[in-house]
Amino acid sequence: MRISAQLATLNALALAHRLIGMELLVEGVGGTIVETEAYLADDPASHSFRGPTRTNAAMFGPAWHAYVYRSYGLHWCFNVVAADNGAVLIRALDPQRGLGEMLARRGTMKHLCSGPGRLTQALGISDAHDGLDLKTAPFAFIDRPHAPEMICGPRIGITKAAEYPWRFGLAGSRFLSLPFPSKGSRAIPS
Repeated sequence: MRISAQLATLNALALAHRLIGMELLVEGVGGTIVETEAYLADDPASHSFRGPTRTNAAMFGPAWHAYVYRSYGLHWCFNVVAADNGAVLIRALDPQRGLGEMLARRGTMKHLCSGPGRLTQALGISDAHDGLDLKTAPFAFIDRPHAPEMICGPRIGITKAAEYPWRFGLAGSRFLSLPFPSKGSRAIPS
């Protein structure tokens, strides 16, 4: 499906919200995006905050490209580059297509795509995908049929600016990486 050129003009905060409910496929394997986190360029937790480096170069390139980095030397994290040198971390999917391939890659169905590292392992995403155009294969994004009910709250797994309510989730999803805390989270009208 053709992704609207308008999506490539959104900053990370607007894009993180907009991606919830869209389907993400990598070589036909994937599911519905149920959790994201936004990172703006002036955000101290953003990889673009200190300027361009060899490892974050994709964040300074065109929007709607992949930014893939290794977290804590353990697992890959997949981001959609947004306008203005921001990025959206894809934290969790509701796995729907290619379950056998995902199981073979992960070795377990438990928390198959719940968490950034599990998600990239299940989808076969690595540094080889860094900088790739998300409008072309192996990626496919399918737009959501309607705006779903969402919740937002503080980001997780970071130490700087973790309190920013820039983590978005599909309300009621059992595939989130972690539940949203009752304090500091709120529903977003669809």
